[in-house]
Amino acid sequence: MVEESDSFKGMKKLKSAILLFLMMVFVGYILIWFMMPTNTFYLHWLPDIQLKTDSTYFGQQGANILVYTFPILFIATLSCIYLHIRKKIDGNNTERYRVSNLASWMRPVLVKGPLGIVSWTELSFLAMFITLLVWSFSSYLHGMFANINQQAEQMRRNVWEAKLGSSALMLGLVGNICLAFLFFPVTRGSSILQFLGLTSESSIKYHIWLGHISMTFFTAHGLCYIIFWSRTNQISEMLKWEKIGVSNMAGEVALLSGLVMWATSFPRIRRKIFELFFYTHHLYVVFVVFFVFHVGFSYSCIMLPGFYLFLIDRYLRFLQSQQRIAPVSARILPCQVVELNLSKCPGLSYSPRSIVFLNVPAISKLQWHPFTVTSSSNFDPEKLSVVIKSEGSWSHNLYDMLSSSPHIDRLAISIEGPYGHTSTNFQRHEMLVMVSGGSGITPFISVIRELLFRANKATGKTPSILLVCAFKTSLDLTMLDLILPVSDTNFDISCLLQLRIEAYVTREKQPPTDSYKFPQTIWFKPDTLDVSVSAILGQNSWLWLAMIVSSSFVIFLLLIGVLTRYYIYPIDHNSNITYSFSSKSALNMLFVCISIATTATLVFLWNKKRNANEMRQIQNTNTASPINTSPSAWFYDAERELESLPRQSLVQATTVHYGTRPDLKKILSECKSSSVGVLVSGPRKMRQEVAAICSSGSANNLHFHSSSFSW
Repeated sequence: MVEESDSFKGMKKLKSAILLFLMMVFVGYILIWFMMPTNTFYLHWLPDIQLKTDSTYFGQQGANILVYTFPILFIATLSCIYLHIRKKIDGNNTERYRVSNLASWMRPVLVKGPLGIVSWTELSFLAMFITLLVWSFSSYLHGMFANINQQAEQMRRNVWEAKLGSSALMLGLVGNICLAFLFFPVTRGSSILQFLGLTSESSIKYHIWLGHISMTFFTAHGLCYIIFWSRTNQISEMLKWEKIGVSNMAGEVALLSGLVMWATSFPRIRRKIFELFFYTHHLYVVFVVFFVFHVGFSYSCIMLPGFYLFLIDRYLRFLQSQQRIAPVSARILPCQVVELNLSKCPGLSYSPRSIVFLNVPAISKLQWHPFTVTSSSNFDPEKLSVVIKSEGSWSHNLYDMLSSSPHIDRLAISIEGPYGHTSTNFQRHEMLVMVSGGSGITPFISVIRELLFRANKATGKTPSILLVCAFKTSLDLTMLDLILPVSDTNFDISCLLQLRIEAYVTREKQPPTDSYKFPQTIWFKPDTLDVSVSAILGQNSWLWLAMIVSSSFVIFLLLIGVLTRYYIYPIDHNSNITYSFSSKSALNMLFVCISIATTATLVFLWNKKRNANEMRQIQNTNTASPINTSPSAWFYDAERELESLPRQSLVQATTVHYGTRPDLKKILSECKSSSVGVLVSGPRKMRQEVAAICSSGSANNLHFHSSSFSW
């Protein structure tokens, strides 16, 4: 026990040391961004770095790789190691967490408006980012306008024309700042997001903000140049693709593809014509490629790290999506809801409220849709469940296909994920209040199952739970049955959890007179080609990701080093006036793709083999298999289970209110525990109402968490 305690303390010290080092590197990286617009950086710092890094292997782009690209990839690698250690510590720690002193920074400060629900922390980072943009804008403007009269005389132009040309360049430089951070929020498996306590679904709004700001700057950048060229009789510049330097035509192609993505990303188009938004957004490939052709690969190193990490994540998602997952069963509820239960490797661990992306080729081979995982990796070690409500055309087609063909025996499914927080901190609160509207109850099902597992294993005291759920009709009450998994588990919920459910039926004033409709269960036949859902990089996924990031970057450096030393350097001798910028950019982009594809594929195949061996061992040792049981018998048992002890205890914990909506202010004000975690998932107005209550000065014990994936 002493050795385990020393090891535990050692891991905590190492974790703290890595955290301190990460913060130092991050502060240094941010300092570079604030220094970039100044003469000190461009006239002193950067030339000195270029002089010391200029070599026959990397040329002048070596300085940009060192200053802009290396720090972020180093932070991403160290973050992976940090998260791996934190996962080990959390796995061995059974004590109740304490509420952090910084919890007040997570409280909502803005509830309504174009930014949505924003906390003090988000507002602080937003203010710092806006400060960076304003500082960069003013610094570039001051530096470019310092000698504008002299420049106008030398070029024989009016002063306002010279100012317009300088302003156009300045707008592009400021837009590059937004572009450098644009891909971080959409990297689903990002170690940097996890290190900051963020997930991809909660960070998608940052991507939207950055996209709008960057396209505003880039559009203004392009329009100013077009006006400048037309006023100075240089409109032919629009068709030039320079061999050396900036290629105007490449920039115009990048801008046009960006404008198409921007036009289809506004909420009215994105939500009503989602497929148009989804398909046009793949133009990001065209945008990035021609952006690199426009400014050259050396300058593109400013935005490269975010896109580099996104490419790794995107390629890993592609590899995972090529596998066909084995569906075990589907539970069909009378409220037009389907619960899909997929086979899962026991070694796959994920946190409650995680997200997976599903593709059903029988409905559409191209469409991927996000859904909340309702199962718990601990409570359901061999199954991953998602709940799909029939709302859009895709989900409606899936419901019709399963409900109209109860004897369907196979269903091909592809999956990406799951994605979510690396750890849960529900036990830090004395009480949990979960407020949901309609299908918004799905994130909380996994939370309840996880707490059921912890209560059953007696791994520390679990908080009491109040579930406040609003439904339109009494038929939607059948979604509460999803709290109980399709299994032969027999336990009394009331003995394990302090669970209270307050259900509100808003459009009916009295209970229905017809009898209760039981959910239907369809069992699928196994297929030898199907695989179980598994961690794409295995149980030590963060260490493997660190290896992919670091080793692929080293391979990339070796490739460009050999290319530069033995092919490019003999031609231009680092002069940048002989060898084509476009050819150099194309070769560098090709090497980025080769290095990422090589390392990610090798790691994926290695872990795929290990996952297959693990499942084979489990199947060989599992003698109690239901293969010889007929599906009709399983269906009968599934119906019979609904009348068992778990269902009875669930019914006893539930109170149904008809013809009214929940008085959330009253409900939350009656929660007198010292620490109350308030989770909300549902319509925007409901989230805003709960956020407003939690942000009031009289609710210091309420800690707000939003679980809605709405963008």
